[in-house]
Amino acid sequence: MADHKATIIAVAGKGGVGKTSLSATIVKTLVQTYPDKKILAIDADPAVGLSTALGIEVKHTIDDIRKDVIENVEQGNNKQAIDILNEARFRIYDALVETDGFTFIAVGRPESAGCYCKINSYLKDIISILSEEFDYVVIDGEAGIEQKVTHLILITDTSKKGRDVCATIKNVADNLVMYEKIGVIVNRMNDEAVLQYLDFDGVPVIATIGDDKNLTKFDLTGENVFNLPDESEVVRGVKKALSAMKII
Repeated sequence: MADHKATIIAVAGKGGVGKTSLSATIVKTLVQTYPDKKILAIDADPAVGLSTALGIEVKHTIDDIRKDVIENVEQGNNKQAIDILNEARFRIYDALVETDGFTFIAVGRPESAGCYCKINSYLKDIISILSEEFDYVVIDGEAGIEQKVTHLILITDTSKKGRDVCATIKNVADNLVMYEKIGVIVNRMNDEAVLQYLDFDGVPVIATIGDDKNLTKFDLTGENVFNLPDESEVVRGVKKALSAMKII
């Protein structure tokens, strides 16, 4: 049997540029395009907004497991901490939320100031193992990305700050050889002429998306993006981006 290889799509960029809404729309598009495939959505942003955009209620996060381990270590219960780590994989399965068309998991909001790199690394390994059981994985990350991915999609608006954050993420990813394909989506761009002033250091712009009134309303009301009409600006833009990267 050939090795299974998931398509792992990481979505990264500056906060406030519409990253989470676009991540959710990517999940929606994959579910509609590949109804027979196994799709995993990972909310790796501490703001934990992907669950709202996808209409998911989060009860447990991966960070809850990490905190359990740290608490036991700090109290000197090393044996119990090891037991929790050993059963972490099963607990992560408990944290998965199964929905019609895709599975969801939230990393959570790490708040501990201490360095627990080994524990974080262990949990990251478990996420990797989990990813092997899916055909498509979409990660809504914060500014950086820590895990090897097949596709890195950078999101920016037309601001210099948004563009600079994209450049920083690309530099980090280049040094760590963390992706196979990369592209930029320029969101909230209402004047194509602006594009000539946006230099992404050779990274192709795979879609430009103007303001989407539907999405603005959905963001305000917390409505599930799966209800966005197919003719919405954001849905059409995401389809164009995924097509440009040969994901759909």
